[in-house]
Amino acid sequence: MNFLEIINFIFSIIPYLLEGLVLTLEIGFLSFALGFIIGIITGICRVSNNKFLKFVSTVYVEVIRGTPLLVQILFTYFGLPFIGIKLPPLLTGILVIGINSGAYQAEIVRAGIQSIPSGQLEAAKALGMNYFQIMRYVILPQALRNIIPALVNELVTLIKDSSLVSVIGEPELTRRGEYIVSRTFRPFEVFSTVAILYLIVCFLTSKISRLIEKKVRIPGYIKAHG
Repeated sequence: MNFLEIINFIFSIIPYLLEGLVLTLEIGFLSFALGFIIGIITGICRVSNNKFLKFVSTVYVEVIRGTPLLVQILFTYFGLPFIGIKLPPLLTGILVIGINSGAYQAEIVRAGIQSIPSGQLEAAKALGMNYFQIMRYVILPQALRNIIPALVNELVTLIKDSSLVSVIGEPELTRRGEYIVSRTFRPFEVFSTVAILYLIVCFLTSKISRLIEKKVRIPGYIKAHG
């Protein structure tokens, strides 16, 4: 097989793989959004003085981070039907990956909150603000600027982790690659192409995030020091 035949084969499978890539991005971004919401709430609870909220959020983080994502996906898709809960593969992937990401994003948010000088918290209390007002108007806006790189890294991780949904039959990028290999018996060309598509998407995501980070950080710096 010559080089030209390999190139022609790769170009012939790209349209089919790109359809899977769209689904991969859908799973990645929706999971990230769900995880971000969970992470914000859980991260705030993790630094709360309320012992119950702190305990529940800590248990959630430790349980989720202490078990493999693949096991969580398999348990949800194959295990929950035994108690009457059956979810379609796509919804299973988004929910499980999102809940898993929420535990990691909670720790990112917690670290961001704790990076803000405690003097700002005391000053806000002196102004009569309650805990959630302090978080919303004083602490979180600054913390979120600080944790943008970590959040982007989590998004890139989720885009790659979405490949795990292939084990429950969802035809995302990796699963479509497996389909092609089963029919053509050409794993080298197929999985090389799949890997390159993942690399391009993750590289572009990181580049875009750096531009966003600069635009967010510069106004914040000017406002704080102007």
